[in-house]
Amino acid sequence: MTARTVVIIGPGHPLRGGLASFNQRLANAFISEGYDCKIYSFSLQYPEFMFPGTTQYSSEPAPEGLTILSRINSINPLNWLSVGNELRRMRPDIIVVRYWLPLMGPALGTILRRVRKNRHTRIIAITDNVIPHEKRPGDKPFTRYFLKACDAYITMSEKVMKDLRSFETTKPARQVLHPLYDNFGEPIPKAAARAILRARGIPIGDSDRILLFFGFIRKYKGLDIALEAMADPRIRDHGIRLMVAGEFYEDAAPYQEQIDRLGVRDLLLLRTDFIPDSEVRDYLCAADAVIQPYKNATQSGVTPLAYHFEKPMIVSNVGGLPDLVPHEQVGLVAEPEPTAMADAILRYYTLGESFFLPALRSEKEKYSWARLVQTILELC
Repeated sequence: MTARTVVIIGPGHPLRGGLASFNQRLANAFISEGYDCKIYSFSLQYPEFMFPGTTQYSSEPAPEGLTILSRINSINPLNWLSVGNELRRMRPDIIVVRYWLPLMGPALGTILRRVRKNRHTRIIAITDNVIPHEKRPGDKPFTRYFLKACDAYITMSEKVMKDLRSFETTKPARQVLHPLYDNFGEPIPKAAARAILRARGIPIGDSDRILLFFGFIRKYKGLDIALEAMADPRIRDHGIRLMVAGEFYEDAAPYQEQIDRLGVRDLLLLRTDFIPDSEVRDYLCAADAVIQPYKNATQSGVTPLAYHFEKPMIVSNVGGLPDLVPHEQVGLVAEPEPTAMADAILRYYTLGESFFLPALRSEKEKYSWARLVQTILELC
């Protein structure tokens, strides 16, 4: 099949966050291959009372050269029918739909069922999660309803593929690596990045030993484990500090209480609000390494960020992370508990950042947007 028109269904500007960044970068990848591609985003993604952060919307300008239509209301069934009928009449050759939360199953599943009536459009789901990190009533029926409306699937970790196959055993599915987030600019020298952060009021020295915990703060991401690891006396003796850059998506009070109980506040650099796209580069480039002490994981958008900016990673031995971060090559893998994480941090500084750079630069070549586009086309 030779496809010329593609619609991506999922968040896009003015909605913010990693999903929107991914969808916009994927749209550009399709356009660079000669396809007519647009994004159908949400007019209402989450009701405000269900959104854990401060705002769902970006204050940054819209990306140039992309058509992003804010059409989908996630809680209005009449809207689902209207959008589905609109897309059915449009007859795109391919719809690429993102699935990250069962809450979206009814809306997306209904839209796609209307589209399928045109007997033309092929529907490929990129399943970020099939079984969510935090379970809620209705997860399984909502997910099953969505999956049945798709023709084929892409996962970005073996864990999600296994979860997918527990629901859907016969339709085609392919696993690909999460492409690099190369849309946040090219790397800059560490000293330059730290100077930028100092100008923003973050007290970071050029010679400081800095680990970075980056992204939304949610229970499964294990910030509490990282804080416990920072309380290890060996960490203080080695002058290591932890920079936390990301917005709390749950109550911050238990973390603040933990910091005070452990007496590690002086070892922390806290920037716990949303990091806009224009500042992402500076935090990654200012760090010596990225730490992901997750308690459970499928894949992580932080990992391709670290690859792009050539930052070694210290990750938990859970989910898909060990496959993405070969041990003692591009980073270190440790059990998700404080002593093991502290041991890994010390091991990292014993080996040194330059130890990991050759493998990082080699491994990152696998993380290609062109490969993802080609996989989608093959599934069609």
